[in-house]
Amino acid sequence: MTAAAPRPDRSSVEKTSYVRRFATTRTIMALLLREMTTRYGRSPGGYVWALLEPIGAIMIFAVGFSLLFNTPPLGSSFILFFATGFLPFNLYQNISVMVARALVFSRPLLFYPAVTWVDAIIARFTLNALTGILVTFILFSGIILATETRTALNLLPIIQSVALALLLGFGVGVLNCALMGLIQVWDLIWSVATRPLFLASGVLFIFEDMPPIAQDILWFNPLVHILGIMRQGLFPLYEPHFISIPYVLFCSLVPMFFGVLLLSRYHRDILNN
Repeated sequence: MTAAAPRPDRSSVEKTSYVRRFATTRTIMALLLREMTTRYGRSPGGYVWALLEPIGAIMIFAVGFSLLFNTPPLGSSFILFFATGFLPFNLYQNISVMVARALVFSRPLLFYPAVTWVDAIIARFTLNALTGILVTFILFSGIILATETRTALNLLPIIQSVALALLLGFGVGVLNCALMGLIQVWDLIWSVATRPLFLASGVLFIFEDMPPIAQDILWFNPLVHILGIMRQGLFPLYEPHFISIPYVLFCSLVPMFFGVLLLSRYHRDILNN
């Protein structure tokens, strides 16, 4: 009789698994440091620009609309109103763009066996998510402390809005990462198709102020729901009944699923293009 093959030692299997996890963590940290150096370390001011860009945009909108209208659609502060729209939108936009270009950014490193496409995407998402959360926290804190907003914070909707913006940006970014690698003109197509997204997401208005026909169309934009949740957290009298968190999760998880599916199947072809 043929002798049975010896079973692998459980301790050796666990040790190998631990080593692999540790190697993956080191790889992601190395990619994080590279991203920080490349994006923020080579420009004067570095991380200061991550704060100045949204501050400039919010101030321009606030000053411009204060000259046209007496009061904002919600509350008494134009700055706070536009911050509640611009910051979650900007968070989604940055995450989706950065994740979509993760393979292009890390292409030279992805030919090493120790670095995978998953590492590149996780590293880029982590850095930009942490940066976006920090910028959002600092700007909201500064606006509330520096202006008479008379707001009562509700942290749960604020946290939900930030989390959903990150999740939606990650899902859309992963799918676009695959499509940009497989379809050369997809970056241009997506850029043109989403150009009106800023106006159609409710950054400058609230959903309830739109006519019923426009509401029926805008409801299918998941960012409208995310911005409504954020404003619910900073304007205590605002009750957006149109919000559907399951719909936002659906719009986030479906593209994420297909993006991961395409990348796991075609990532080598994308890198070799």
